Amino acid sequence: MFISVVIPTYNRLPILQKCLAALENQQIGAPIDGYEVVLVDDGSTDATVDWLTQSAHELPHVRLIKQSHGGPAQGRNRGVEHAQGDVIVFIDSDLVVEDDFLLAHARGLERQWQKQANRLCFTYGAVINTANFASPSSEPHKLRDLSWAYFATGNVAIDRQLLERSGLFDPRFHLYGWEDLELGERLRRLGVVLVRCPEAVGYHWHPALGLEQIPDLIRVEQERSKMALVFFRKHPTWRVRFIIQYTRLHFLLWELLTLGGLLNERSLRPLLGWLIRRGQASWAMELLRLPLNRIGVRAIYRQAKAASPTI
Repeated sequence: MFISVVIPTYNRLPILQKCLAALENQQIGAPIDGYEVVLVDDGSTDATVDWLTQSAHELPHVRLIKQSHGGPAQGRNRGVEHAQGDVIVFIDSDLVVEDDFLLAHARGLERQWQKQANRLCFTYGAVINTANFASPSSEPHKLRDLSWAYFATGNVAIDRQLLERSGLFDPRFHLYGWEDLELGERLRRLGVVLVRCPEAVGYHWHPALGLEQIPDLIRVEQERSKMALVFFRKHPTWRVRFIIQYTRLHFLLWELLTLGGLLNERSLRPLLGWLIRRGQASWAMELLRLPLNRIGVRAIYRQAKAASPTI
């Protein structure tokens, strides 16, 4: 088995350096014959490309592919196009993995292939969220790290031929969100089995919440709402409605929990600041999710109505 780790990246140099260093230190053994890291730079405007060029001798497994800024879906497709492996592993460029990460995925796939007598499966590793930049892998596993997603590209491994048969990622998802879950819907229709692989651990770093991040978080929710409608138009099912929160139940839920919008990013700002100053940024983020969800759900309905009142 030869593994290609495909990673799109955009302006994430500091954590990307840790991500690639961890991938250079992978343990190799049966069933892995070798591996490569196909890094697709999505038009970064920071020092990413310069650093990669200067550090090439320290990153023998890394192959750099450059593209104009087109989003992660296009980046992952280009990475697969250039990959040499018969197994594709997807991770994000802000993920730092353990040294047995690839072995865990490879052994999980081999076991399931033998059990099923086919390759209609993928392994889904554990993603542990952390704000500890100095030592991401020191973060313990938490209840809120659990994910119920069927297919998410933060940490998955899949047979290349099966992935290509599914049609890869839809490049219409050019903004933030949903391109991986949409591919997951197509994989599900092919009868592909999700295999949990908690031994394949990745630590997803993102900075602790600061008040200055709020405008960007609102922007992300608005982008997600636009991409959510692309998802729904491809798969107009109740399952997808619930995934993207495009139901009256979700609309009413977030209206109730935010008291009709009285609890918003502005009214909550003093409390959020108080929590952050006391080292409770994670709780501040959970609180902020209330108005963020309301913003996202309302944006979906607003954009759907503007595009087609019958949706």
